[in-house]
Amino acid sequence: MGFIDVHHHAVPPRYAVALRGSTPIPGVDYPVWDPELSLKVMDDNGIDAAVLSITAPGVHFGGDPERTRLLAREVNEYFATLLSDRFGAFAILPLPDIEAAREELAYAIDQLGLDGVGVLTAYDNRYLGSPEFEPLLAEIAERGLAVHVHPATPAMADLATFDLPPSLYEFTFETTRTAASLLFNGVLDRLPDLRLILSHAGGTIPFLANRLTYGPTIGAHLAERAPSDVLGTLRRLHFDIAMSANRFTLPSLAAFADPANVLFGSDFPFMPVSTTEETVAGLAESREWTGAQKAAIGRDNALRLLPRLAARLTPPRSS
Repeated sequence: MGFIDVHHHAVPPRYAVALRGSTPIPGVDYPVWDPELSLKVMDDNGIDAAVLSITAPGVHFGGDPERTRLLAREVNEYFATLLSDRFGAFAILPLPDIEAAREELAYAIDQLGLDGVGVLTAYDNRYLGSPEFEPLLAEIAERGLAVHVHPATPAMADLATFDLPPSLYEFTFETTRTAASLLFNGVLDRLPDLRLILSHAGGTIPFLANRLTYGPTIGAHLAERAPSDVLGTLRRLHFDIAMSANRFTLPSLAAFADPANVLFGSDFPFMPVSTTEETVAGLAESREWTGAQKAAIGRDNALRLLPRLAARLTPPRSS
């Protein structure tokens, strides 16, 4: 049906070199990737275009901030070489350095022409609702850019006897934590035009959304921090269905989210081709949405958020 995949990762050559000798996501096999591999999977699964992003750990490995800025620049310039009617890209920013991030945002969007921004749920133990991130988010909102939010490995260490990869379960909670921080710190209401796309059906947000309305009941001090309409504020968020197009997750997402705010995502290549196939089939077989809504989830919702990609897919006709 000509899907637009908003959750599709890349491992650029310079980024792969930078990761050598590190453990990017504990317990996770970091994949080998090249554009041709993505194109094959896209062609086999009816995906017209994929919006590329990098995942955890981003470009900040601690230490030298200049290295972080340089790696972000190299990744974004590489992404710019792939922009086409098959590939879009979310710019990576050298966070947690806010000023450097704003400079890179201007370069990546205004000069390189990338389609939006990709961020992680937290940087240096601070979630996106922390005050220092708001000026950057405000600028992104003012520009009308879509922001893909991907979970990162949390700082807390699991018990030694509980040695499962954090991406197996903690990633969903990290997405929930950053969404809750944005909600109760008032960022979502102060920036109503902020176009955030939460990965993996929003983590546990659809399941826990009503529970979050109990904040002031649980602690009276939250009365001044909670939005007047918690559910309405959360429903302004967008959600991709990567790793989530199944009979357990989709009913909760569909019950909570506006279908106009749901988008297709594959999580390739960190998840194999079979998961892309599962996502395509899961959306098609879902009873939660109408055919027209499924078509919008698969394609139209993403093109509305990503006008530059939409223009490359459908060049303006000459008069």
